[in-house]
Amino acid sequence: MKIAVAYDNGEVFQHFGRTESFKIYDVEDGKVVSSKVVGNGGQSHGGLVQVLLENKVDTFICGGIGGGARQMIESYGIRLLPGANGSADACVDALLNGSLDYDPETECHHHEGGSHSCSCGRHD
Repeated sequence: MKIAVAYDNGEVFQHFGRTESFKIYDVEDGKVVSSKVVGNGGQSHGGLVQVLLENKVDTFICGGIGGGARQMIESYGIRLLPGANGSADACVDALLNGSLDYDPETECHHHEGGSHSCSCGRHD
């Protein structure tokens, strides 16, 4: 199993489309055996899905995420767990022990002019 987390300074990053790095965890027998941080490859928004595919991710944890990105991720068979926050490592541990606190209904709603509403903390 490979789990990716939208990552920033140890925490779950709260705006998928602006994710600069992902922490990728290799899991065997329900335990993390290795992890690494990878950059976004210069991608943003929908292009970020390519980073997940290149790293053979099957589960993705993030904060806020737009509807188009949600659909694209799910169309590739990647299990999406949005609305998570806090320590990336703690979220992965919680997922593995069945106690991850996330909101499957989390979705950023973008509006003209670049403003949007979601739980990502970005207000423009």
